Amino acid sequence: QAQLVESGGGLVQPGGSLRLSCAASGFTSDFAMIGWFRQAPGKEREGVSCLSINDGNTYYAHSVEGRFTISRDNAKNTVYLEMNSLQPEDTAVYYCATSSYSDHIMRVYEYEHWGQGTQVTVSS
Repeated sequence: QAQLVESGGGLVQPGGSLRLSCAASGFTSDFAMIGWFRQAPGKEREGVSCLSINDGNTYYAHSVEGRFTISRDNAKNTVYLEMNSLQPEDTAVYYCATSSYSDHIMRVYEYEHWGQGTQVTVSS
């Protein structure tokens, strides 16, 4: 059974950093993209960053470009999201998800498998 487990969320002050992890297991077929999404209270889920499994290309939402970095450790079947210069508007539940579509636009409906999410709160 395919499973994605996120970890690493927490409370951080503005300007601080966090690293989220997403451990993947049980996949019986390949997926094309793995991405990070977030959902703040009262808002729609939005794409933050994604990584192409085939070529390793990475993509970022404009709001996080230059502050967040997505990476992977193939040996550990784990994808990371390094988040720097965090701001209160980054507060949300962060999810990782996989897609069989080779599409970097990060459409929520194209992602088939989702983790349970991890809370990130940026506050002084």
